Amino acid sequence: MPVNILMPALSPTMEKGNLAKWLKKEGDKVKAGDVIAEIETDKATMEVEAVDEGTIAKIMVAEGTADVPVNQVIAVLAEEGEDASAAAKATPSAPKPQATAAPKAEASKSAPAQQASPAPTAAPKSNGSGGRVFSSPLARRLAKDAGIDLSRVSGSGPHGRIIARDVESAKSGGAQMRAPSAPSGGGTMPGVSVPSDDQIRALYEEGSYESVPHDSMRKTIARRLLESKLTIPHFYLTADCDIGSLLRVREEINASAPTDKDGKPAFKLSVNDFVIKAMAVALQKVPDANATWTEGAMLKHKHSDIGVAVAIPGGLVTPVIRHAEGKSLSAISNEMKDYAARAKAKKLKPNEFQGGTTAISNLGMYGVKDFAAVINPPHATILAVGAGEERAVVREGQIVAASIMSVTLSCDHRAVDGALGALLLAAFREAIEKPLSLMA
Repeated sequence: MPVNILMPALSPTMEKGNLAKWLKKEGDKVKAGDVIAEIETDKATMEVEAVDEGTIAKIMVAEGTADVPVNQVIAVLAEEGEDASAAAKATPSAPKPQATAAPKAEASKSAPAQQASPAPTAAPKSNGSGGRVFSSPLARRLAKDAGIDLSRVSGSGPHGRIIARDVESAKSGGAQMRAPSAPSGGGTMPGVSVPSDDQIRALYEEGSYESVPHDSMRKTIARRLLESKLTIPHFYLTADCDIGSLLRVREEINASAPTDKDGKPAFKLSVNDFVIKAMAVALQKVPDANATWTEGAMLKHKHSDIGVAVAIPGGLVTPVIRHAEGKSLSAISNEMKDYAARAKAKKLKPNEFQGGTTAISNLGMYGVKDFAAVINPPHATILAVGAGEERAVVREGQIVAASIMSVTLSCDHRAVDGALGALLLAAFREAIEKPLSLMA
């Protein structure tokens, strides 16, 4: 019988994707492993591989189509020996996923729950602010038993519907919790007045602005950062670091870097490479700060997996340097350059920008002196790095010039309290001011 090829879930939080390009056309024969399409998410472009042999009988979603829901049928495959024309005429039925990208193996564990039930049989639950919360009957029962407010849970099912695995995730503390929201026509959140789009537009003269619709990346960034600020109790610690020794060591290392036959150096260290390694070392020295908060337990991480914010057109992505505490500065530098290039081309794989135990946001190259960054869940900390600059400092009663870099550590007070955050920042400062210690 015909095999339905579905829009794959390329990450645990993916709800929709853009079908960027078909690499096979109707009538083409495919075998397992053939790349048949390219899917764009908000942060990456991924290839979809066939897992069955057969003939592409019918393409259900044209290339260039945006916001295709996960698990929607995008094509029909006629199996070996099957009449492709007959398969093309068959009406797609509730299918099992058959075409997947590499990360789909992780997401497929939850696929049965996503397809568990059609539209809810009971009236959708109100979210308390005039909106409606769509959820499956099983999800509602599980939430009631666990005492979980469904209006605070983000759904991962079709069209944002809350399904059983969302409730299970909320019970374990791993759910994406939805911030209290205002009605679509305006209204208020508790203590906050939220004007509607029409009310905002009314403040400006018609024709005096261009309205640029939000793309999926900007929507995702807006949602996640709003959730972060509303659900994570942030506090901030700032320190000034003397990077004079770092700059001298960096210059010497780069000058002595080996070259290839074309005279190109094998690596070129940046200040940010030292920052990554120093943060990784600091987390190992203060292991209690290398943690993730969940409602049921504190996750204490063994390794320093450092996410590094990379600006890309329309937003940013945070690739993760895994086990950074054990990597050399040159390895971190080359890995970061590769990540940055592929991030800007939207070629990162989901496992390369998901997870991590902390993050670094560096705006020093833009001349920013200091700032405070928003924590990126599930991290408990993020380090905001400003520009290194010459400043007047007092040493032994004398005013001298020194190369100073200001950094601000944002902490989730649930996981990292004030004293613990101060210890982590002190360990970072010690490491960054003694760059030779980072060579080990």
